[in-house]
Amino acid sequence: MGKFLLLISGLFFSEGFSESFARPNVPLISLQLDSVRTSAASDTVPKVQDLEEVVVMDQKEIIQRQESNSVELVRQDFIRENRGGSLMQSLERVPGITLISIGSGASKPLIRGLGFNQVMVVENGIKHEGQQWGADHGLEVDQYAADQIMIIKGPASFKYGSDAIGGVIDIREKLPPAENGIGGSVEFGYRSNNAWFGGSANLFARKNKWFGEGRITMADYADFKVPTDSVFVYDFGVALHDGQVRNSAGKELDFSGRVGYLGEHFRNIFSLSSVSTKAGFFANAHGLEPRQVDTELHDRSSRDILLPFQEVRHTKLINKASYAAGNNFLQLDLGYQRNDREEWSRYVNHGYMPATYPTEMPYPSDLERAFDKEVFSVNLKDELFLDRHELAFGASGEYQHNDIGGWGFLIPAFQQYSYGFYALDKFKLNPAWQLTAGLRYDHSQIRAEEYRDWFPSVEDASQATESDYLYRAEEFRREFNSVVWSAGFNFNTADLSLKGNLGTSFRMPIAKELAANGVNYHYFRYERGNADLDPEQSLQLDLGVDLKKEKWLFSFSPFVNYFSNYIYLNPTAELDILYGAGNQVFIYTQAEVLRYGFELSAMHRVTENLSFELIGEYVYSEQMSGAKRGYTLPFSPPPSAILNATYKPLAKSVFTDPYFAVDFRLTAEQSNIVPPEKVTPGYQLLNLRAGSVFSVFQQQLQADVQVQNLFNTYYLNHTSFYRLINLPEAGRNITLSLSYQF
Repeated sequence: MGKFLLLISGLFFSEGFSESFARPNVPLISLQLDSVRTSAASDTVPKVQDLEEVVVMDQKEIIQRQESNSVELVRQDFIRENRGGSLMQSLERVPGITLISIGSGASKPLIRGLGFNQVMVVENGIKHEGQQWGADHGLEVDQYAADQIMIIKGPASFKYGSDAIGGVIDIREKLPPAENGIGGSVEFGYRSNNAWFGGSANLFARKNKWFGEGRITMADYADFKVPTDSVFVYDFGVALHDGQVRNSAGKELDFSGRVGYLGEHFRNIFSLSSVSTKAGFFANAHGLEPRQVDTELHDRSSRDILLPFQEVRHTKLINKASYAAGNNFLQLDLGYQRNDREEWSRYVNHGYMPATYPTEMPYPSDLERAFDKEVFSVNLKDELFLDRHELAFGASGEYQHNDIGGWGFLIPAFQQYSYGFYALDKFKLNPAWQLTAGLRYDHSQIRAEEYRDWFPSVEDASQATESDYLYRAEEFRREFNSVVWSAGFNFNTADLSLKGNLGTSFRMPIAKELAANGVNYHYFRYERGNADLDPEQSLQLDLGVDLKKEKWLFSFSPFVNYFSNYIYLNPTAELDILYGAGNQVFIYTQAEVLRYGFELSAMHRVTENLSFELIGEYVYSEQMSGAKRGYTLPFSPPPSAILNATYKPLAKSVFTDPYFAVDFRLTAEQSNIVPPEKVTPGYQLLNLRAGSVFSVFQQQLQADVQVQNLFNTYYLNHTSFYRLINLPEAGRNITLSLSYQF
């Protein structure tokens, strides 16, 4: 007869995923009435309402039903149960997400096979800006500070701007405390493979309309172990002591704090964070002379960090102000970031470089490269909640200044600014149908500075003239403009959800793609930019279906993606003889690219306590023009699937919410490659998870245990930073996490 759709959410997200605590008049509980049979013959006759069905949906399902893009909401319990050495490693189980792993302490995300500057990472409303263009450059984010993560798969430029052409990782901290008082949490972790230990502690307090919070996170880890005693680095055999990848140890120290005013209409939160990391590179696979590694020195301790290594310090200040009145919600985000990155490696001369490092140089002899980037950001958004329309208007701007240092050169110093405007309308046709349309304009300008070699390119430096000091980079300026659009629909019933989105997206070329001109010693290749590159343009169709039926839950998300001018690094027949002892030259170029694929999941709840789940993903890419026509794209993930069984027994007196889970991961061979990539064999892994809340001295503790790669399987990850040297992934790893909240 009639149906109610009951939507219950602890945190209501609308366009831009704004926090509900900052938006009065937006209900946390909304009722959607499909049909109600009523009778009111007179004032004395009571109304009659027939409720045939009540459907309860959590926050994740609400967002998926409201957004026409393919989205995933990852919450704190998922992050805790899948805790890795970094935040991105904790997301690897999400379908459509793969990683470029850099050892055991850092990684960067790939969304449907796209990564680097094609995937935007947003932290508390501000785009995270580091040196994310490098495969060895992990993200400087405190994994313990993340409470919820919104993952948008596919183009999102019309909301977020240039670098969201491949997707968005939107990281959110916890909401401010709702009540007066003092509280906090303490978390500890240990990982057996690399003796990783660390943890985080935070403390918060609220008094009336004011609150404050602070957090400190620390981690220290040793060289990680692989299930082999030797590897071949470009045909050079390397023995591994005890299976340890020498010099892959690292450490991390993070601080963060925030203070806020929570008024009825106006709210303001100011936050400060600092993430500092130091991590070694595999000594036998980095630098100019990997054959000259002092293995005896490196193997004395598994925890020391010797040359080569990297140090990164990322400081971030964010101020979020919002004003809500009636049906209007206004938000202003201001951000400042400084990313200071240094790469240290022993000086070795090649080409015309002097045999002895000059004492008059302004940099130490072992400082290979340094990058110091400052970023200023502003985001302004106004949302209007009308009867059937949810309108959003936004503007954003960003200024970057990047200085360089060290004796090596890859990219020049540069300045860049950009601004954009967008408008979005979500129109509710009826309780089942919603239409979405968006439009955005962006302008960007980049100015690269000139760079001249500090040594002359002649045999006898004493006879050098001014013209013998070669220019590696000429000063230039480029401007870009772009207009993109998006249109989508959502159809929702109690059991079925259908969605679709068609839209364009764009990405401005970065400094490395426009002006690189040097040896990348991580890959033993010479990289050269192209100042004439055009912005990447993309057209993508996303579809999605979610079906719930009794004890079954099914989800399927196919996509088709076309790039008219995809930017990629193309290997050539040219060899470098001036700077890197004959390294192959790679040049940035553009080509048409067609991509398609899907993610799927199916879950069956056998009993109240036992469930089975299948998660799968597939991506296909092909270059339709250019020098690599017919080939795929670099780092294309192979098809993979996870078979899961989860058992949640009834809680006993000592344990609360216990769970036991088994994941069997199947990954196919990746034979669809682009040179110099190699075919990567398929593999199978077995991972275990278990956890529960239990009482110790009348205190509640949350414990979670993982056993990854249970059988210590030897396998290669096609998207790993170390795949080209056939370095296998980490062996068996037991992870223990303890959490106490007060």
